[in-house]
Amino acid sequence: MSRRRKKHDKEEHIDESWLIPYADLLTLLLALFIVLFSMSSIDAKKFQALSEVFNEVFSKGSGIMEFPNPVLQENAAVLDEQDEVEEQLEKKADMQELESLQKKIDSYIVEKELSNMLDTSLTDEGLLVLIRDNVLFSSGSDRVRKDDLEMAKEISDLLVINPPRNIIISGHTDNVPINNSQFASNWELSVMRAVNFMKIVIENDRLDPSWFSAKGFGEYEPIASNETAEGRAQNRRVEILILPRN
Repeated sequence: MSRRRKKHDKEEHIDESWLIPYADLLTLLLALFIVLFSMSSIDAKKFQALSEVFNEVFSKGSGIMEFPNPVLQENAAVLDEQDEVEEQLEKKADMQELESLQKKIDSYIVEKELSNMLDTSLTDEGLLVLIRDNVLFSSGSDRVRKDDLEMAKEISDLLVINPPRNIIISGHTDNVPINNSQFASNWELSVMRAVNFMKIVIENDRLDPSWFSAKGFGEYEPIASNETAEGRAQNRRVEILILPRN
């Protein structure tokens, strides 16, 4: 009798501790299904708004990477200062080279007594050599006169620079309309004068044509008033611009 009671008591006290984790698992699964369902039925506009919020947070949000390292920042400032100093030194050396070239051309002008025909000036754009149009061209013509071919070739010798520089040759006119069958405007005349003078210059074997370019400005970059004959004569010109290396 006692044995039967003991056996019955054991059957009544079965271990039910497994129910707790099982219930937790069912709860988690239910929560997962609810989330999945809500995601599948979310409104498109709400999803777009949520996406924009996350995008703004990740792209503009503050984080540890946004706070610069003071050591790196100081080093960057030092490097920037060094670069600026080097740039200034290079610019100064470049301008000194252009000044030397200007003296060389000015000596040629004095030697040939061409001060009323040629002029030089040093600008931020480079070394500018100005040639009056009556030095090279007859009125209304884009062809360099035969008498001036020798001077054009001598100018080309002055442009032999080592190391080489880029050079722009430009033509300019006054505002008096052109009146011949060859050119419809001063623009065309100015371009062809620059091109034809450049062709003579690059006949020099020591000059590479790839260093040169030609432009025509017509009457639109005057250096004097077109109201007087003297001013118009100054505006009719060919310019050689020797560029800085930088």
